[in-house]
Amino acid sequence: MAHGSKVNSCFPTGLPYPGIMPFLRTAPPAQLGLAEELDPDAPWHTLPMAAIDTETTGRDPGRGDRIVEIAVVHFRDGVVEGRYGMLVNPGIPIPADAAAVHGITDAQVKGQPTFEQLAPKILELLQGRIPLAYNAGFDRGFIRAELVRAGVEVTKTTATPPALRGTEWLDPLVWARALQTGVKGFKLGEVSTRLGVDLSNAHRATDDAEAAGMVLYKLLPKERGTTYRSLVLEQRGLKSGPAGRTWRR
Repeated sequence: MAHGSKVNSCFPTGLPYPGIMPFLRTAPPAQLGLAEELDPDAPWHTLPMAAIDTETTGRDPGRGDRIVEIAVVHFRDGVVEGRYGMLVNPGIPIPADAAAVHGITDAQVKGQPTFEQLAPKILELLQGRIPLAYNAGFDRGFIRAELVRAGVEVTKTTATPPALRGTEWLDPLVWARALQTGVKGFKLGEVSTRLGVDLSNAHRATDDAEAAGMVLYKLLPKERGTTYRSLVLEQRGLKSGPAGRTWRR
């Protein structure tokens, strides 16, 4: 299949994917990592998005690190529809090195709700929306660990928000690495600066989530007409290469 063919042009990077279109057209949405309740052939930017960010006590939920702040910012067509930020009482002290990054202290989270208490609200905010996060594996891992700890049942049906089943989280970091070639520095602040996205209050969850969403819209402008289906499929391919390297923030 020719590199410049119409079929290949559906992919944002313009890379060729020979022989993949039959699979694209016939595979069940869930098998592709798509939110089943959304139209896979709609332009991705027209669909409802939930940009997510967490601030934490450390880097590893498997070693007992916890969320101290979570934010969900609703987007559609590049426009913010709502901002929802919540401090979370982690039930453990916040280490000094973590507090030095995000500025959240034990005094600030004292008396705040636990993740278990906030879980119903968080699930509501994520329902029916494509999940998005910068370095998505970090936030997804923490949220899943907190839900397990809280005893929240997660199913693979549409009763569970897309972010918590097998749906692919859109990750602006993957796209920045693929599309911003010949540059150094892929922290959210660095990529935001290159794209003219405001991030004046970095490392607070609401600001980071909003910036992450705007970065993706800037990297993949709607003029490309990329469908949700093709966007997810190409991201899954990119993640297996250099663009998918885990970022330690």
